[in-house]
Amino acid sequence: MRKLFVSLLVTLGLMAAAPASSMEMDREMMQQMVQHSMQTWQIEDGVSVEDAVESMKLRANLLNFMLVSDLPLSEQVKAMGHEANYMRILAFCDALIANEMVKHDVIFAGFLPCRIAVVEDDEGRGWITTMNMDMMLYAVDLTPELEPLATRVRDIIYEIVEAGVTGDF
Repeated sequence: MRKLFVSLLVTLGLMAAAPASSMEMDREMMQQMVQHSMQTWQIEDGVSVEDAVESMKLRANLLNFMLVSDLPLSEQVKAMGHEANYMRILAFCDALIANEMVKHDVIFAGFLPCRIAVVEDDEGRGWITTMNMDMMLYAVDLTPELEPLATRVRDIIYEIVEAGVTGDF
């Protein structure tokens, strides 16, 4: 898997230097990579986007995972005089684990903190999306000490998402 990921990154690097016509041929591959880098869940019927956010905040608190940022983007868009469906980005982190990951490889700083987006589509359906944590975990070399920490973060983020999807606390 790691070799595949590195191959894809090299391909993207080569594509950046390629003429536009070559870029068009590889656009589908790039779109698939982006699609696979994220995971999306539909919020269950009867659970509002606001309930989903509150459930995720409560679950994170129960798991001792800190909410470090709450970005109500749709409110900002509305304050600027435009219409917007519900769109909110929550960012969660365990600062001690984050510190260890960045000490191992600075690239992890670009993934911090873990973001979970809650959005509502034009039909009023709620959605939750976050980074595909499995893809990231299997694409990097971690020390035996960091692997369980990274796995813990993945499990907690997915548990937080599940709370939002179901509206459970």
